[in-house]
Amino acid sequence: MEFLMVLATLADQTQFLLGVLGAALGLGLVIFLHELGHFAVAKWCDVHVERFSIGFGPVLFSWKRGETEYALSAIPFGGYVKMLGQDDADPSQMTSEEIAADPRSYIAKNVWQRMAIISAGVTMNILSAVVFYAVVFGLGREIPPPRIGTAATGMPAWIAGLRRGDEVTHFNGRPVTNWPDVAISVAVSTGPIELRGRHRDGSSFDVTIDPDTSGTRPQIGIENSLGLTLRNDPTGTDPVAIPGTAAARAQPPFEPGDQIIRIGDHDVSLFADFQDHLAARQGEPTTITVKRKNRPEPVVIQVDSNYFRTLGLRLAVGRIAAIRSESPAEAAGLKVGDKLTKLNGKDIGIDIDPMRLPDEFARLQGQTVELQVQRSNPSGGPSEVTITLTPENRPGWLEQPQHPGEPLSIPAIGAAFHMVAHVLQVEPDGPAATAGIRGDTSIQKVELVLPEGAPADVVKPRTLDISLEKENADNWGFAFRMMQELRQREVWLTVKEKDQAQARRVQIVPMEDKSWPMPTLGLRMEPLEYLERADSVGMALRMSYTESRNAVLRTYLTLYNLFIGRLSYRELHGPLSIAGVAYHSAKAGIVPLLEFLAFLSVNLAVVNFLPIPVLDGGHMVFLTWEAITRRRPSERVLIGAQYAGLVLLLGLMCMVFYLDLSRIFGGGQ
Repeated sequence: MEFLMVLATLADQTQFLLGVLGAALGLGLVIFLHELGHFAVAKWCDVHVERFSIGFGPVLFSWKRGETEYALSAIPFGGYVKMLGQDDADPSQMTSEEIAADPRSYIAKNVWQRMAIISAGVTMNILSAVVFYAVVFGLGREIPPPRIGTAATGMPAWIAGLRRGDEVTHFNGRPVTNWPDVAISVAVSTGPIELRGRHRDGSSFDVTIDPDTSGTRPQIGIENSLGLTLRNDPTGTDPVAIPGTAAARAQPPFEPGDQIIRIGDHDVSLFADFQDHLAARQGEPTTITVKRKNRPEPVVIQVDSNYFRTLGLRLAVGRIAAIRSESPAEAAGLKVGDKLTKLNGKDIGIDIDPMRLPDEFARLQGQTVELQVQRSNPSGGPSEVTITLTPENRPGWLEQPQHPGEPLSIPAIGAAFHMVAHVLQVEPDGPAATAGIRGDTSIQKVELVLPEGAPADVVKPRTLDISLEKENADNWGFAFRMMQELRQREVWLTVKEKDQAQARRVQIVPMEDKSWPMPTLGLRMEPLEYLERADSVGMALRMSYTESRNAVLRTYLTLYNLFIGRLSYRELHGPLSIAGVAYHSAKAGIVPLLEFLAFLSVNLAVVNFLPIPVLDGGHMVFLTWEAITRRRPSERVLIGAQYAGLVLLLGLMCMVFYLDLSRIFGGGQ
């Protein structure tokens, strides 16, 4: 056993060293190619190159070959080619008549030669990106397809009618083939976006969506789909089933890498279909058939059900927060701001638990139901409105709040509502009554705590605090969902009774409600991916050109959105983050590393060609001025611009270093 542990430790250390080495070589290669472009064209124009350095600052070691010193310097965040008559640290050289008299100096060359030298680094980065991407497509990359796994309730995509399992085919008229293309394009969008594609039933959609810009970047609220393969963690620390769930009780047990092919008598090929079949069984035991590694025959696994963990209390229903386009709710005239009061004559909040409305409407699919709603009138008090509608066949609780503040979805009618964290009713002998909670009580906070000594949960952190006060008043739906997912955790509520001056903190032990089955098992799945690979060299080059072009456009759009404030500066990443991504890419393999280096090359090219003094783009501005006016900028202008550019870059560098450190030590993303 000790020998095996030593081998595992050595394997981990080897993988770490390979990751560090791969990241260092990869980043060094991108910098080297950029500087090689400057160097090669300078030599071609017969310019005296004094030093070729990878890195800045003090020289660690160097060697001289011919007239050029080749150096490796201490600060590894870039490099430079120092030519006679061109030195960013000493701009006065560019106006020196003495240096200009030397025919091999940079400033002795005509403006077109100098433009070629300055632009060569960026050109080399673009060409290397095309080559990197071509190799990636030649080898093939595993990448998520543009299939929606979740449309966050109340977000723009959900309101527009996008659903689980939908496939996006076009973004603003441009074909898309993978999920990162969709996600990045949304994040750098500059206005409303058009999405075209196919619903799961084969029908097409064409919607225009105005992204939500209230966060650090534009969002429409979609996430990529999971696949039908269970988590496959070779270390064994990432279980395939959440502890305490039906999946963890399955017999025989699920194993990492199992691929689900059937549930009951139904073959499945999409995760969304698998979800629907799980929900349709209404808590009945079933079988799941999987393909298992190194097993020629499929394995049939018996599974039972999870049930909702309830607290034995009913809270007040809030108002409608969102309505999905072309839904029964929209057709019936339900409006945002309405409050559901009765369903088929039964009082919502007393006779019907509002938390069960998603399942209640799903149970009534195809039937005409009568809703009474309370509607606010601008000119007077609220009025009671009666609405009739026919729910669709859409299971409840598959559209769950993924983040704080999201409303609860009623998929069958296409409406979403918030809860009010105020207790209307306490069930006799239920968990809340046992904990001493009474009616007419407000809940201020929910704490979900993993007990000491309990096995590490698959969801972090060990303690989750969810406030329900003031701006967080709409968090009950999220808290309730997390209560179902984190089944090992203790539940603590901070409550405030109407007749008490102080709030109190009480522990409440949830109970499983056997009348309320959950539509999920607790399985943990790998993301859906497919192999994107070219069939020929020509196809690889075409795909590479398209990917490189799109990467350039997205980088420019990112910078534009930063400039206009549509994208927050907090989305920026600095050298530490770049090094971290390079490390993880190198650990993942040659294809992820090459893909990252191609992306980095494009970004380096675009950023370097911005019209900022010190950068290549700044030099091109001065050269363009010289080409037009036929005279060089004065020494005073050059020096002032260079130092201004240097201050700007140093300030930007300090900011991104701060953001990187905040993510590392503050736990940010």
